[in-house]
Amino acid sequence: MPDHSIREARNPGAPAAEPASGAGGVSRRALLGTAGATGLVLGAAGAAVGYATAPAGPTPLTSVGSGRAEFHGKHQPGITEDLQACGHLVAFDLAAGAGRKEAAALLRRWSATAERLMAGEAAPHDDTGVARDAGPSSLTITFGFGHGFFARTGLEKQRPAALDPLPDFSSDRLDKSRSDGDLWVQIGANDALVAFHALRALQKDAGSAARVRWQMNGFNRSPGATAHPMTARNLMGQIDGTRNPRPADADFDQRIFVPASGEPAWMAHGSYAVVRRIRVLLDDWEKLSLSAQEQVIGRRKADGAPLSGGSETTPMDLDKTDAGGDLAVPLNAHARITRPDRNGGAAMLRRPFSYHDGIDTDGTPDAGLLFVCWQADPLRGFVPVQRKLDRGDALSKFIRHEASGLFAVPGGAAKGEYVGQRLLEG
Repeated sequence: MPDHSIREARNPGAPAAEPASGAGGVSRRALLGTAGATGLVLGAAGAAVGYATAPAGPTPLTSVGSGRAEFHGKHQPGITEDLQACGHLVAFDLAAGAGRKEAAALLRRWSATAERLMAGEAAPHDDTGVARDAGPSSLTITFGFGHGFFARTGLEKQRPAALDPLPDFSSDRLDKSRSDGDLWVQIGANDALVAFHALRALQKDAGSAARVRWQMNGFNRSPGATAHPMTARNLMGQIDGTRNPRPADADFDQRIFVPASGEPAWMAHGSYAVVRRIRVLLDDWEKLSLSAQEQVIGRRKADGAPLSGGSETTPMDLDKTDAGGDLAVPLNAHARITRPDRNGGAAMLRRPFSYHDGIDTDGTPDAGLLFVCWQADPLRGFVPVQRKLDRGDALSKFIRHEASGLFAVPGGAAKGEYVGQRLLEG
């Protein structure tokens, strides 16, 4: 779980402006009459509320539903926006006999549904009413293509080299039935019913063209749960996201998105998502003393500050020693190993969810992180960092990688387009 690449998740600030209902659409909003309209409207082109100036006080929970992300834009939604309170990751395989024509029709249906739901409107057909009365709740829906999609659709020549399968890592204990997939969908929202409503609508839209391969559910801290916006914590209790790249960084787009001149052309302004289900061995972790936990991570648990001193955002002093002459930040500390300057500048934008899938028969919690990271090229982002972690990360003995996937996520759809249209109709 690379420290430098974890999303600096903040509770959203003031709510976004109230979205207008689409033409002919039935609005889900009925309980938001007092919601404020002073915040930022999230744009798929890259702005993120989490990097805005923090508001004076916490976000009123009654205004959460008014947050809205835009479906159309330069990039797909769900990449640069704030972490949402709940989400679903789901992979589909195309059905036997389904090819390029069926895939195009499916992406057209999915895009139409996503546009309406993200605007707070009902699904185009057979709406279940699950999210009735709710606003958009910062819903984002993101679509990607797996390695096998291209052979199934006869588009092998359009498959990006960056989509080659990830190498094996020593920490992998992968369940193949919960890995990979022809199509991948990421859903996030600040209301659980809104997120489930989107999941169900997209599953119904798949019809006979595709079947679910695997599906995972995640969560994060809810907006307004803290007195002021702050970096999120993971299930280990650690502040998790301090060194994430920021959209304001001069090289952010270069590291995260495929350039307009990139190859293949249909991936312009897109990104590559690495998805990993990482179980945290909480029983073992919680047996460690506070000091031992901090030594594993290289940061203080209370405030995320490096063990070399300062506050959460203070640069880590890798050469500082303690009174006994030992390095303040151990050589195998997770935060030291994952620094970009220790990995050839490798960086990725992490936007994960925590998960809890119940208790095993021996009483062990099945819980951890649904790791999602974004980069312009996984061979320059995720892979070198994970290889470095394989060679001596102190955190490795407390986590287990149980599922994995790599997906090509094309750029955003323009008005009148559907996601992936340049690939499927090019």
